[in-house]
Amino acid sequence: MRVILSGYNGTMGQVLKNYIQESTDIEIVAGVGQHALEEVFPTYTSYTDLEKVADVIIDFSHHAGTADLVEYASRTLTKVVVATTGHTTEELALIDELATKVGVVYAGNYSLGVNVLVELVKKASELLLGYDIEVIEKHHNKKVDAPSGTAIKTAELMAEVRESIQQGAPDEEELIAGARGADFDGMRIHSVRLPGLVAHQEVIFGNQGEGLTLRHDSYDRSSFMTGVNLGIKEVVKRHELVYGLEHLL
Repeated sequence: MRVILSGYNGTMGQVLKNYIQESTDIEIVAGVGQHALEEVFPTYTSYTDLEKVADVIIDFSHHAGTADLVEYASRTLTKVVVATTGHTTEELALIDELATKVGVVYAGNYSLGVNVLVELVKKASELLLGYDIEVIEKHHNKKVDAPSGTAIKTAELMAEVRESIQQGAPDEEELIAGARGADFDGMRIHSVRLPGLVAHQEVIFGNQGEGLTLRHDSYDRSSFMTGVNLGIKEVVKRHELVYGLEHLL
């Protein structure tokens, strides 16, 4: 399998590069990044001069580069595994349009464990009717978007199976703006950014007299590689958008 690694010179790109170089069935044939670094494969700062060279693009870059990536993938009919988060509404529309031409796998988190957590959280939301829910996601201090794509995806899935309710006191007042976190259909999402963290999420369900906490921790970025490998192997079979790694498990 031949792949283009978009964002090869970033932290996640380097982890993925090392993972693929130890693989026997995946080959990096080009890298695209903000700066051209010397690698064992050709590197580019844009897709402008890049012809059709790969079966799949793996995108671990920045959402600001979405338009260029989509233009290239559309022109060369190259399938895409999107691991970048923080997309705007306009950028998501471009990805949707791309998926009418080629297969696209889009996930906010490629850890198998966190995708199991999301499924458990969805089931808990179906069973724990009337419970208040708070989501706390924690990441390293270099992450540029908040809340995380995983937290948004988790909240979206819970909103599908629960009624929207007003949480907290009816006359609740934030003494400092944002103190109660982001409001998503009545649920609250809190983002923590600290050096030393990788990716962590907990979902807390609360009702009178009891609570339930479901939590996942990625202690090392290598935890995402199995899911990325699954995305690569699956996207070549697809001709549509797959939103969420849970649909491939």
